[in-house]
Amino acid sequence: TQHLLNSSPTNPNIFLSFGGNMSADPTGSQAITINTPNAPNPVGAYPHARRVGELLFLSGVGPRQPRTNAIPGGPTKDANGTPLDYDIEAQTQAVINNIRVILEAAGSSLDKVIDITAFLIDMDRDFKGYNCVYRKTFEPIQATRTTLAITALPTPIAVEFKVIALA
Repeated sequence: TQHLLNSSPTNPNIFLSFGGNMSADPTGSQAITINTPNAPNPVGAYPHARRVGELLFLSGVGPRQPRTNAIPGGPTKDANGTPLDYDIEAQTQAVINNIRVILEAAGSSLDKVIDITAFLIDMDRDFKGYNCVYRKTFEPIQATRTTLAITALPTPIAVEFKVIALA
């Protein structure tokens, strides 16, 4: 059974979903699904985040903008697959902004991030710019991080973060 609540004390546009397979939760606590219209829609059948106990697990978050799907810094390729020039710093900042929105929807914040897995489609080209933007937000927080080079993401973006945070 799943129950949707439209009951955030600070934002009536936040939807929390309670339910699912309780036996699959090793902590014995109820999992809460978090979705917010203030973040870009997921590109698949998954929520923005899940809370289990005192931990939040965010799905992969990219730079697309809510409602418009615009990509700050430009897409990595056009509709025909032709590579385009893009701004990794603008994309990375947009990812961080989207993460902030999702965390706040779940009642958390950036300073509660404990682990990040970052995915870059071109490590050689993008690491320096990505790391410069990342450092400004996350160096004081001291979250652990793994950065992986991958060949592609499901939309024409250059960077995506997978985040674990305290609730």
